[in-house]
Amino acid sequence: MIRHPLLAGTAFGMGAGVMWGTIFLVPLLLPDYPALVLSAGRYLAFGLVVLVPAWLGRAHLLRLGRADWLRALELSLIGNMLYYLGIALAVQRAGAPMTTMIIGTLPVVISVVGNRGAHRIAWRRLALPLVVIGLGLGLVHHDEWGRAGAGAGEDYALGLLAALGALICWTWYPLRNAAWIKARPSLSMSGWATAQGLATLPLALAAFLVVDGMPGFDWPFGPDPWLFVGLMLVLGICASWLGTWFWNQTSRLLPAGVSGQMIVFETVFGMAYTFLYRGQWPESGTMAGLVLLVGGVVLGVRAARA
Repeated sequence: MIRHPLLAGTAFGMGAGVMWGTIFLVPLLLPDYPALVLSAGRYLAFGLVVLVPAWLGRAHLLRLGRADWLRALELSLIGNMLYYLGIALAVQRAGAPMTTMIIGTLPVVISVVGNRGAHRIAWRRLALPLVVIGLGLGLVHHDEWGRAGAGAGEDYALGLLAALGALICWTWYPLRNAAWIKARPSLSMSGWATAQGLATLPLALAAFLVVDGMPGFDWPFGPDPWLFVGLMLVLGICASWLGTWFWNQTSRLLPAGVSGQMIVFETVFGMAYTFLYRGQWPESGTMAGLVLLVGGVVLGVRAARA
């Protein structure tokens, strides 16, 4: 048992990264599955897992009003379903390293988008982190574009757009969610998280009905049903539930300015899983790009903390 808060918080942050890194690997393991199927499968599994805490915490859920449930649906649609739809599509079209790098900019992008009001950060403090991150993304893009080849240009561009769409979804989500929580001081955090999990369940079921009409897909579980179901359970339990639990522990043990830096573990483990799957070491440009990204995110979080 780790008793020092800094060490324990870092260990939990690393644990969250281990769990969350799997979201970039699964689309590589299931290349024949449409991105919508992967998103629906992940959140169908998560929604089913949440039924247990929903029953145990039903007293909190009964206090939620119609406006709360509508907001939970909105947050679940954009922050869960559309977010992972974008990631799955991006990984399959542009590759996991580039997708991981783009999503890894989230802490700084959120700081930039939310940079207003009394706690606004001086833009000169954000300039260096943004430049460093941009250089890192450029190096990885150079390697991945060369690996994809000229013939994959259209697919690669679509993948980049999907990754940017996922980035937008999860830049919007925490700001919107935080504003709703701030406006509802009596809201139970565990009850609110469970409510969003429940709200995702009908959205995932609806997505599966859409998939049923897709030509060429063996509905509902595709060409490799046991692998699909197993990996969806891994995402639903490990990435969605356990990863969030690890992250909540990190947030509890560490100051906000320090815990924000822990998000880089998602990028590091996402890249590690990708290259283990490929059976190769990352090229020098990709490795340098990852180092620059991690450094830029740390600099950006420190600027926000200052």
